[in-house]
Amino acid sequence: MQYDVKQPIFLQGNPADVVFYIRKGKVQITVTSEQGKVGVIGRLGAGDFLGEGCLAGQPTHVATAMATTAAAVVRIDKDTMTRVLREEPALSQLFTAFLLSRNMQVEADLMGQLFDSSEKRLARILLLLANFGKEGKTETIPKVSQDILAAKVGTTPAKINYFMNKFRNLGLNEDAGVLKVHSALLNIIVHD
Repeated sequence: MQYDVKQPIFLQGNPADVVFYIRKGKVQITVTSEQGKVGVIGRLGAGDFLGEGCLAGQPTHVATAMATTAAAVVRIDKDTMTRVLREEPALSQLFTAFLLSRNMQVEADLMGQLFDSSEKRLARILLLLANFGKEGKTETIPKVSQDILAAKVGTTPAKINYFMNKFRNLGLNEDAGVLKVHSALLNIIVHD
């Protein structure tokens, strides 16, 4: 299936009976509290799965998945995915590697919330969004609103604005609606 920018792949509360595999594009995972507060809990790209909670008995989606770029996504119904995981060792290994990687990311995010400053969490998020250190290149990323960054970091938009201005002095560039992340942000993560 093809999804346009800002088109939902699934919504929080929808029945969870399909696993999705992202062939192309990027997808953002958000959760909305009962009070209407939205938090970004993940960004996924080509080669990632989503909706896998249905395989563990999750009856409804606990989050919303929305395309942030044009995306090509494969829908695999729960029964087919379960069968293919048993019958195809290559897919089973790919899926297991994805789950382990995602689990490590969730643990790192939790440790960051518990032990790191807001500034350090923001620097880490920007580096992750830009795929810093993967495949030897840094990508530019579309500008992300300060409200979304604040929700992801766990602070206020005003603090995000303060840190973004500070990072700009370290070489974070903002041009034509995109961010280019500079390696100087690593200094924020490495040094307290």
